[in-house]
Amino acid sequence: MKTPYFTVKDIIQITGITKRALHYYDKTDLLKPSRVEDNGYRYYDQEALGNLQMILLFKEMNFSLKDIAAMMQLSKEEQKDILREHRSTLVQRKQKLETIIDQLDEYVDGTDISHLHLFDDSSILSIQEQYESEAKFIYGDTEKYQEFEANVNQLSVEEQEKAYQQFSVNMEQVFRELAKHKNLSPASGEVQVLVGEWKGCLEQFMSCDDEILRCIAEAYTTDRRYVGYFGQFGNEDFLRFLYEAIMVFIQSASNR
Repeated sequence: MKTPYFTVKDIIQITGITKRALHYYDKTDLLKPSRVEDNGYRYYDQEALGNLQMILLFKEMNFSLKDIAAMMQLSKEEQKDILREHRSTLVQRKQKLETIIDQLDEYVDGTDISHLHLFDDSSILSIQEQYESEAKFIYGDTEKYQEFEANVNQLSVEEQEKAYQQFSVNMEQVFRELAKHKNLSPASGEVQVLVGEWKGCLEQFMSCDDEILRCIAEAYTTDRRYVGYFGQFGNEDFLRFLYEAIMVFIQSASNR
């Protein structure tokens, strides 16, 4: 029986590869036709078809064409050794993707960006660490920031993490309570008591004068990064309500 040869059209029908890709594999010497007629028609034998199927398999396994070309020169056992190593890489990538999907879901559901853990296994600093670096860059030469830094540095790393987590929980509880009262006047007694609790959360790390409270309130309304966080408590009306409530608190403190 004669060795069967397949035309480019046959190969396309058998494998689903595009004509453009097949020609590119020929041009780059990844897969040469078994025979080329004088009229330029390309023909592939069964061995070439088998090699193409291996190329497509490796490509689907996320190998680059350069790596595939090198692998095609190896024995089956050598290829399997590479595949075993590649599997470990894919498992790690799968775990990373699962983490990304989980974090994506949390963010879409309203979790603040500072509470995400996307950078835990990255050289990129966590969002919380970036916030801290940013604050030090802007406020590092102020007496209040130095007081804050001194208080934090007295804690161990574990104690700092626990303190930050508790701080986040306490602040979120205050904001949720404020959201329940947003139909009241910002100057109402109930609202002002909650603003006092908000100030108390801040003073876990440093004493807060009127200037600090005003800066924080203004940051809430001008820094767009806060929008995502406060979105879990209500729309932009809540931010305006919160800002006005803090301003009333500051004014009241000045009058006392």
